[in-house]
Amino acid sequence: MGLVQLPAGARLGSSDPPTTVASALSTAHAEDVGTSLYFVNDSLQQVTFSSTVGVVIPCPAAGSPSAVLRWYLATGDDIYDVPHIRHVHANGTLQLYPFSPSAFNSFIHDNDYFCTAENSAGKIRSPNIRVKAVFREPYTVRVEDQRSMRGNVAVFKCLIPSSVQEYVSVVSWEKDTVSIIPGKRCAPAPALVLQGKGRLLPVSLRHLASSSSPGEPNSSPNPDPAESIPTMLDSFQSREVKAGRLVELPCIASGYPNPAVRWIKDGRPLPADSRWTKRITGLTISDLRVEDSGTYICEVTNTFGSAEVTGTLTVIDPLRVTLTPKKLKTGIGSTVILSCALSGSPEYVIRWYRNTDLVAVDDYISIRGISNETLLITAAQKSHSGAYQCFATRKSQTAQDFSIITLEDGTPRIVSSFSEKVVNPGEQFSLMCAAKGAPPPTVTWALDDEPIPRDSGHRSNQYTMSDGTTVSHMNVTSPQIKDGGVYRCTARNSVGSAEYQARINVRGPPSIRAMKNITAVAGRDTFINCRVIGYPYYSIKWYKDSLLLPDNHRQVVFENGTLKLMDVQKGMDEGEYLCSVLIQPQLSISQSVHVTVKVPPLIQPFEFPPASIGQLLYIPCVVSSGDMPIHITWRKDGHVILSGSGVTIESKEFMSSLQISSVSLKHNGNYTCIASNDAATVSRERQLIVRVPPRFVVQPNNQDGIYGKAGVLNCSVDGYPPPKVMWKHAKAALPQLNSQYHPIPLTGRIQILPNSSLLIRHVLEEDIGYYLCQASNGVGTDISKSMFLTVKIPAMITSHPNTTIAIKGQTKELNCTARGERPIIIRWEKGDTVIDPDRNMRYAITTKDNGDEVISTLKLKPADRGDSVFFSCHAINSYGEDRGLIQLTVQEPPDPPELEIREVKARSMNLRWTQRFDGNSIITGFDIEYKNKSDSWDFKQSTRNISPTINQANIVDLHPASVYSIRMYSFNKIGRSEPSKELTISTEEAAPDGPPMDVTLQPITSQSIQVTWKAPKKELQNGVIRGYQIGYRENSPGSNGQYSIVEMKATGDSEVYTLDNLKKFAQYGVVVQAFNRAGTGPSSSEINATTLEDVPSQPPENVRAISITSDVAVISWSEPPRSTLNGVLKGYRVIFWSLYMDGEWGEMQNITTTRERVELRGMEKFTNYSVQVLAYTQAGDGVRSSVLYIQTKEDIPGPPAGIKAVPSSASSVVVSWLPPAKPNGIIRKYTIFCSSPGSGQPAPSEYETSPDQLFYRIAHLNRGQQYLLWVAAVTSAGRGNISEKMTIEPAGKAPAKIISFGGTVTTPWMKDVRLPCNSVGEPVPAIKWTKDRYGGDLDGHRLIQANGTLVLRSVKAEDSGYYTCTATNTWGFDTIIINLLVQVPPDQPRLTVSKTSASSITLAWIPGDNGGSSIRGFVLQYSVDNSEEWKDVFISSSERSFKLESLKCGTWYKVKLAAKNSVGAGRISEIIEAKTHGREPSFSKDQHLFTHINSTHARLNLQGWSSGGCPITAIVLEYRPKGNWVWQSLRTNSSSEVFLTELREATWYELRMKACNSAGCGNETTQFATLDYDGSTIPPIKSAQGEGDDVKKLFTIACPVILATLGVALLFIIRKKRKEKRLKRLRGEMGKNNRSFDTPVKGPPQGPRLHIDIPRVQLLIEDKEGDDKATIPVTDTEFSQAVNPQSFCTGVSLHHPALIQNTGPLIDMSDIRPGTNPVSRKSVKSAHSTRNRYSSQWTLTKCQASTPARTLTSDWRTVGSQHGITVTESDSYSASLSQDTDKGRNSMVSTESASSTYEELARAYEHAKLEEQLQHAKFEITECFISDSSSDQMTTGTTDNADSMTSMSTPSEPGICRFTASPPKPQDSERGKGVAVPIPHRVLIHIVPYIYIYVLYPILTPQILQYIPCTSWEERRVHNIYN
Repeated sequence: MGLVQLPAGARLGSSDPPTTVASALSTAHAEDVGTSLYFVNDSLQQVTFSSTVGVVIPCPAAGSPSAVLRWYLATGDDIYDVPHIRHVHANGTLQLYPFSPSAFNSFIHDNDYFCTAENSAGKIRSPNIRVKAVFREPYTVRVEDQRSMRGNVAVFKCLIPSSVQEYVSVVSWEKDTVSIIPGKRCAPAPALVLQGKGRLLPVSLRHLASSSSPGEPNSSPNPDPAESIPTMLDSFQSREVKAGRLVELPCIASGYPNPAVRWIKDGRPLPADSRWTKRITGLTISDLRVEDSGTYICEVTNTFGSAEVTGTLTVIDPLRVTLTPKKLKTGIGSTVILSCALSGSPEYVIRWYRNTDLVAVDDYISIRGISNETLLITAAQKSHSGAYQCFATRKSQTAQDFSIITLEDGTPRIVSSFSEKVVNPGEQFSLMCAAKGAPPPTVTWALDDEPIPRDSGHRSNQYTMSDGTTVSHMNVTSPQIKDGGVYRCTARNSVGSAEYQARINVRGPPSIRAMKNITAVAGRDTFINCRVIGYPYYSIKWYKDSLLLPDNHRQVVFENGTLKLMDVQKGMDEGEYLCSVLIQPQLSISQSVHVTVKVPPLIQPFEFPPASIGQLLYIPCVVSSGDMPIHITWRKDGHVILSGSGVTIESKEFMSSLQISSVSLKHNGNYTCIASNDAATVSRERQLIVRVPPRFVVQPNNQDGIYGKAGVLNCSVDGYPPPKVMWKHAKAALPQLNSQYHPIPLTGRIQILPNSSLLIRHVLEEDIGYYLCQASNGVGTDISKSMFLTVKIPAMITSHPNTTIAIKGQTKELNCTARGERPIIIRWEKGDTVIDPDRNMRYAITTKDNGDEVISTLKLKPADRGDSVFFSCHAINSYGEDRGLIQLTVQEPPDPPELEIREVKARSMNLRWTQRFDGNSIITGFDIEYKNKSDSWDFKQSTRNISPTINQANIVDLHPASVYSIRMYSFNKIGRSEPSKELTISTEEAAPDGPPMDVTLQPITSQSIQVTWKAPKKELQNGVIRGYQIGYRENSPGSNGQYSIVEMKATGDSEVYTLDNLKKFAQYGVVVQAFNRAGTGPSSSEINATTLEDVPSQPPENVRAISITSDVAVISWSEPPRSTLNGVLKGYRVIFWSLYMDGEWGEMQNITTTRERVELRGMEKFTNYSVQVLAYTQAGDGVRSSVLYIQTKEDIPGPPAGIKAVPSSASSVVVSWLPPAKPNGIIRKYTIFCSSPGSGQPAPSEYETSPDQLFYRIAHLNRGQQYLLWVAAVTSAGRGNISEKMTIEPAGKAPAKIISFGGTVTTPWMKDVRLPCNSVGEPVPAIKWTKDRYGGDLDGHRLIQANGTLVLRSVKAEDSGYYTCTATNTWGFDTIIINLLVQVPPDQPRLTVSKTSASSITLAWIPGDNGGSSIRGFVLQYSVDNSEEWKDVFISSSERSFKLESLKCGTWYKVKLAAKNSVGAGRISEIIEAKTHGREPSFSKDQHLFTHINSTHARLNLQGWSSGGCPITAIVLEYRPKGNWVWQSLRTNSSSEVFLTELREATWYELRMKACNSAGCGNETTQFATLDYDGSTIPPIKSAQGEGDDVKKLFTIACPVILATLGVALLFIIRKKRKEKRLKRLRGEMGKNNRSFDTPVKGPPQGPRLHIDIPRVQLLIEDKEGDDKATIPVTDTEFSQAVNPQSFCTGVSLHHPALIQNTGPLIDMSDIRPGTNPVSRKSVKSAHSTRNRYSSQWTLTKCQASTPARTLTSDWRTVGSQHGITVTESDSYSASLSQDTDKGRNSMVSTESASSTYEELARAYEHAKLEEQLQHAKFEITECFISDSSSDQMTTGTTDNADSMTSMSTPSEPGICRFTASPPKPQDSERGKGVAVPIPHRVLIHIVPYIYIYVLYPILTPQILQYIPCTSWEERRVHNIYN
């Protein structure tokens, strides 16, 4: 048993739900746009609705402008409003309200409706819409028992009552209350698709159902099937299906053996087609086509016989109608053809409508075609305008289309024309004439009233434009004189004509064509053309009867010679007319024409007198004027009247009469008299009205009406004019007066039918009473007749609950009230079963009368779930019955919902639930409870009162990365359900909710800021923090405000990052964001910090220098650009130094000022100065300006630098001098003064010499007299200061004297030097030169000239020294000493790397020896490591560091440096290598590479590529299917998403990726598989080999690996043995060749310097006494203290840096200076220092007690324990070699001649010749180079007593320290005596496993560094061994 359940507002059937007008405008045909009428939804043809819901139907038709919408029944009757049942809204919407079954009316609730839309364009109607109401009523479904043989097919049919079959679908089959799942044995056929029945087809039955529930099928197969012929179990007869659908033709047979099935169509076997499927249940055809229609035969055959079934399948196409034209505007009188084209199945019927009325065929309208598909309107009239519709109907299908026809007065009119013109013969001309009309007119041409022939000279054409204008051209190609005249164009159509004319003159002799006589119609206008041709002529004149025209007002003569006669009169205008043309002043030509006037007929007026039936009638029609003969005819209503049937027509010459012998109603009509002659046809029309008094045809009689039904009160009358019928009603009993009757208001419910009867569509109780039918038409007396209407009330249920509710377990009463004619019987039913209280004690029925009503009560004691059905109460009497349907709902708390999780995100989850049983009460809400998995439900969180209309919800505000438990309740008004099944979910990670905490900024340098912060709060991290994004931006004015982002991986709870490459002294805002796998969290609040001040990056501008005096100059400048100050400008510094004539520079001086001008005073006179200006800030001095040169002015010179005076004879002396130390200008001459104090001469004598001569002989002096001599230099400024005065007297004996001067002589190398040694004496002195107290042999390099000058050619450095010149004669000797200083190029600087970044390398250096000349500058060269293209950078001499910028990220660079002085460029420093920060890209395994893969595409997320600190320049993807050799390549610069397209489906692919940046390329490989076509995944690739093959493959791979390993081990052992032998031999040779170092050595050592470069040396000194492990720096002071020489011994050990933390505390050298005594630091107890310090310079002197000599050997060992090698109290270096040479190479600074193998060191020992004795030497660490990721500063140690300690962080990467053994200075030869160490120490040197040996070979002898045991404390040193 079931119920038809229809949801509210649903419509059952084939109709689509109606749409709104606005939404359907888009469905209008394109050609409909802009029309006045249209359809919103013309496919709406059926609406089925529930009686309990009602329906609203919008009108499918509409119009624009707004149309009037009306609804009609299919019969054409207007519908009316029935209160609370049917209503038409103002917008045209039809609404049927919900109603009870008793209110059902088939006219309203089961009828065909249509809607019309009407406006000025016309009126259209929709197709009929079937509106049908459906009741919710019980029905029973049955299944009959079936019998079937084993192995055969059994068919169960679901039998549904035909009344509800259309609305019921079979949704499931059950067996023993268990749903049957379709499978091989059970196949539910499509329900109601074709048969309207559900079928279950169990295949091959095997078992017998033991029992069946009521209504459940029971199948009883025979246990032993008997042989039988086939029997049809299911078949078909006919099917009609729409094209495109699927159909099943059932054919199921039973028999034994199982019969075979064969299908035949139209007598032939089925064709091969994939759309045809043969099944055990029959034939299935999909995607039906029209050609599938036919007769189908199903034959079933076995060995005992056959059977067949024949059926017809008809495939129908939906009807489609197209009416053309869609819109037509034409003129009255034209022909209209409408074509209705149809497609679809045949056998349709076509109906034509105009303005919703059926088109009737008449004289104008005809319907043609085989199927009436063409509508023809001839001579269309104005009344034919409107909307025409073509309806095609085939059974239940209807289709239509419409067209709008507009007819208007289409009389042609000329809209454009030509004008008169004059042309020459042969000159082509064209005339145009345009006309409009409806239909479009045709244009013809005439010349002088004669048609123009179409020939080669006259061509005309005609076309119609889009606006309907007809354009015609007349082209005259070669006009002659005859082609002149009056041209006329005439436009004609079926409505009328119009014409236009104008003269065209062709030059030539004038003449007149022959003129034809003219016939004119009296009363009309006539034109007469003078047919003159040729041009020019003077005038055209007309004459009649010799009178020049015009002579009256009706005559007009136009300039072109046309005569117009208006309102032509026969007597006056008829006659001969003469046209005269004046062609010369005295010459005229003429032609005449005769005009004949004809008079049309004139009918005298006539009228029809009033007529009554039976009268005689005579009507004459008299023609009072007109030319004879005249023909007179009569018409009635447009039809010719012939004599007969009581009508007689008599005609005479000018009169005709109409005679009617007996007038009747049929003679009513319009009569027309028509008269015609040769002139015209005229007519006159009048109407005949025959008056008849009213009379009853059917008289009213008393009758009964049944309440709610329709009733007709019959009354029919006739008469003429048609009588007017009025119905009146009186409720009083038999009214006595007419006044008691009241007119009945005519509404939609009450109407007067065309036959005058009164229709009451819905009889009500108030309709009872007397009715009067009264008729009148003004003829005779009114008539009337009364009748009485009795209203009978059928049994009606007046009151019952449609629905009611009971609570389970409680008593429920159902009441039903009925009324109507007695007696009334009331019966109760539950479903379709009558309730009998005697049989079912739970029910009780009581009935009682209540006035005119009967109340029946059904009591349920108590209600349970099974009572939730339909109960009905039936009321029955003699006039009808009614039923009240009550739906009882027994309510209870609902079942819990079934909960499922659809989607889980980080902060939310999406739940969906299904409410299975709602307790028969509307679910009022849902509650969702959730909690943390670990909590109890007492700590739950709830989402309450969820709307019952929602079946899914999102729970938000969850915490990411958490586990939750969820359950759910449902509610109705009865109560709450039990909790649902508990579900557990885990939320995903989400981007962090909190920013990093405690963000602080600390400016470190002028271009870097250190950012520190802590991780976000734990509860806000929402997952694992993967890293951070640091955003920074400049907040200075003019900045763009955009953040630059850097990213770093998370390392812990506290993070540090340094932002570098920032602008100097600029304010930056910094924010920090944390990110995890899900995304990036909020940023911290912006914190501002300003980078430290830096020195200005540009010098002051506009530097100028002006020399004021000889010692004063003024320097001026302007401020550098503000943007380059990099800080707050503190002032300026002017640096200046003098440039001497010998090329040397004077001391640099500087002056500080805050002004932009400075006056330099105290400058040396007449001296060249170099001047530079710089600005400085708090950070220091900025960039110097370019060197500006200035020279002070000349001044008087200073005194000569020296003066000598010696006697040369008894009367002469020689005076010599040195040039002034300060010449203060150009020496022009020298003045020698000589005075004799005792001679009495007042003034001294003066002698002058040239500036080049520095001695002078003064003669003629007196022997024995003393003289004072002095000298002064003279410049252009005057005579300078005098020299010291010398006293001298001539002597007879002249001992040897040297007049040249000693001192220091400085010269560049490789030049010739002259050392003067001029002497005087008598006899001539002998000259001798010595150098450094030793004489030198004279050779080509040294030459003594005759004057004693020593010439040194091409001097070298070794030529420097003290040269002594001695002059000797018999009387004495004299000596001078000259110190020769040879200037050489400077020594190589010591270059180091102090800092690196991603794009820069900062270098620092310490200059070497300047070679005796101040350094002028440096040349820095650098190149990429693998390139030899060097770039040069020139650097100022004052700089000691330089920053190489704009370098490639993550790239190794080679750098070298050379210094320049006045001699030239010095030696280039060692080439060092440094690497900018950054590395090649790498791919993070944590990042998902593939974000989406389907069968042909894969989407890759490349954000997993880490740049390594250098921007990624390109990513190359290569992929190929597994097993293919060819790679497909894809290149991209994006690091976001990339698509791989055109992949094979279900295929494994190999993918390799390569990401490149300036540091290199990173590679990554992976595999992926595309999906199958159905979206499924494919299995991994499995090997096709068996287990034995796997073992064989493993063995094949393992054997070579094992053999290779054994080979490598054997080779290692052999090499180790060889090395041990070589080292053993080396030690022996070194022991033999060792000598005691107490053998004196003369002269300075000339051997080479040995450099041993050891990467990153860490110096440790541990106290051996006690537990105090504090490290103490070794200083010169401590070594100088006295200590027991017998108790100290030092061991040196080398350790790997990884063992630093295991070797004890490190030295803290943050503030140590050489020579200090840091004994106070011995108490340091730090277990493991976190900031280790490194020494950059240490002097280590090893002294021991007298023991046999031991040698430093190359005892290289391999690390054998976790502590490495620590050799205590030994004399050997021990180190371990690293296996990872590449790692060391990537993280260290090295040199280009480095060696990293111990073989090279051993080879150096083997070739050493240890034969020379040791000399005191110093063993020192000269340089340390450290390069690591922390960019700690690196320093270089020297032997200068300066700050050589630098604080450095403990590095994590190797560096280089250089050890140098160099000879001691002479003054240090005694320094080693008495040295003592206060306490014994052990010196530890921590070293990485790379040792580089540098051996410099100034001479070709190898050198080695070793320790030699001390024989005495005075000689404790490390010695060099010379060969």
